[in-house]
Amino acid sequence: MSLEQSLSAEEQYVDRLYSPDAVLEKIKQQTAAHGMPDIAVSDGYGRLITMLVSMNKTKQALEIGALGGYSGVCIARGLQPDGHLTSLELLPAYAEVAKQNVTEAGFGEAISYIVGDAKQSLAQLVEENKRFDFFFIDADKEGYQTYLEFAIKLANKNALIIVDNILLRGRILNEQKQGPAVRAVREFNINFASDTRLESTILPGYDGLAIARVK
Repeated sequence: MSLEQSLSAEEQYVDRLYSPDAVLEKIKQQTAAHGMPDIAVSDGYGRLITMLVSMNKTKQALEIGALGGYSGVCIARGLQPDGHLTSLELLPAYAEVAKQNVTEAGFGEAISYIVGDAKQSLAQLVEENKRFDFFFIDADKEGYQTYLEFAIKLANKNALIIVDNILLRGRILNEQKQGPAVRAVREFNINFASDTRLESTILPGYDGLAIARVK
């Protein structure tokens, strides 16, 4: 079942208030056409991401997990005129689809892709003393805590960190679910909420979204 099919009545109501976004709908179609999973950030949170990027006057953003470019476009829409998004993607085929989609959406010059293991790519960015104003994490769930630690190291003061899918479509609440991803995200959520380096909140709508400002 896709996330769209599992939306609550309230979430469906809110989504119906907004007209379909032709650019993002096309990215969804292209993603599906290439046999990629239907796991992009929800429409509602996509709009929120654009707002947060813009409100934070983001010049440099970092994304962990490109998929088909949906979230990349949401981020790019909110960037400052000279802003740039660096997107990390494990799979070369996914990165190619994302690059094609964001280019067709008009953001090809604003987004660059680094392909490979995100942990290695992040370590290289730390080595290069890179700094970012905004982070979006939506990748392998067992890596969430590691990605958060890297984000804090790479963060400018007051940078925002956004983490998607922290409810795992309800599996977090089901004690019968004890797989490695579920256990990792449960621990991540506890750590995130109590991390004194962050000012944070967690939104329970859609599939859950963790939001933090680096102090």
